[in-house]
Amino acid sequence: MKTMKNTGSGQKVRVGIVGVGNWAKYGHIPALRLLPGYEITAVSSRRIETAQEIAKSFGISAAFSDYHDLVTDPEVDMVIVLPPAPQHAAVVKAAIAAGKDVYSEWPLTTSTADSEELLHIAQAAGVRHVVGLQRRVGPSAQYLRDLVASKYVGEMRSVRIHVSMPYFHQERPPALAWTLGAKNFSHVLAIYVGHFLDMLFHAVGQPKTLSSIIATQFPTLTLSATGESFPNDTPDGIVGIGTLENGALLSFQVEGGKLHNSGLQIDITGTTGDLKISNPSSFGHAKENLIEGGQSAKTPFSELPIPSAYSHIPPSSLDVSVEDLAHLYAAHLEDRKNGTHIAPNFRDGVRMHKLIDLMFASSSTGALQTVDSDK
Repeated sequence: MKTMKNTGSGQKVRVGIVGVGNWAKYGHIPALRLLPGYEITAVSSRRIETAQEIAKSFGISAAFSDYHDLVTDPEVDMVIVLPPAPQHAAVVKAAIAAGKDVYSEWPLTTSTADSEELLHIAQAAGVRHVVGLQRRVGPSAQYLRDLVASKYVGEMRSVRIHVSMPYFHQERPPALAWTLGAKNFSHVLAIYVGHFLDMLFHAVGQPKTLSSIIATQFPTLTLSATGESFPNDTPDGIVGIGTLENGALLSFQVEGGKLHNSGLQIDITGTTGDLKISNPSSFGHAKENLIEGGQSAKTPFSELPIPSAYSHIPPSSLDVSVEDLAHLYAAHLEDRKNGTHIAPNFRDGVRMHKLIDLMFASSSTGALQTVDSDK
């Protein structure tokens, strides 16, 4: 395996974006433009007209219809891969072959085996690789991690998380047409379990055992634009229990299509205190997660404001989901400069793929699954 190169020259990282759909326009482009360490120099789309329109709108110099032209462009240092998950592997491989650092949106690929292959290829090539599990690097997640590590609650006894969203209901808008079909690995379990459990386990420690029930509660899915309906072969809800490596009890639930009172709720119970993390939205939220806590029975349970030191990006009016993405890109700059590994990478993506595989295995067999410590 080659040694990963340190490319912290102080010059701007020139970025090429493959796939310029809604998340590119709403999330990645604003996040990158917020950080002076990046310059977007190229975009590509299957339709050259789309690429040219985006390039013109955001002052980007090059537009391509073939991603091969983008990844070999000498004005591109890092390739951002944003098409639907089934297309990730081919683009990532091309970027690595061109010797470029690469970011892949989560899910990394549609299977654990394909994701493992990308990890091995990237390691052998010595390029930096980043996966879009950005929630773990946001200020609230980092502060939560430090609170737990500092024994704010003493020894953890239990951790509970519930994540829900009105999206992924039985009727899907055109913008979510890519979520239809299990082969796309772009359902509630893949996306939201991946993002939120990665963030949780990064803060409280990895799971040791898992048992889960996965359900498809909407038997058909309908595209609102056409009225066309399809049999639903994707999960839209999961409940699970288990234990963490430190012995704490774990419970989790993720469900799509929840029309009211959706969002994020986390409860952490310890021997000497408690923490609560909440947000009325699980995506597109205007405010950072609220962290509340209390130590001992005599301590009032109250908000724990997130210290400003946990923010590593310029002030902005972007929503927090996009600011988390900007924090990921800021972490990547730090990694390039110092040779660190703050930003989540393909190894983290493979770990999450394996955990999701265990959840499916548990649901189909009814058996408690043991998580290997190196996963």
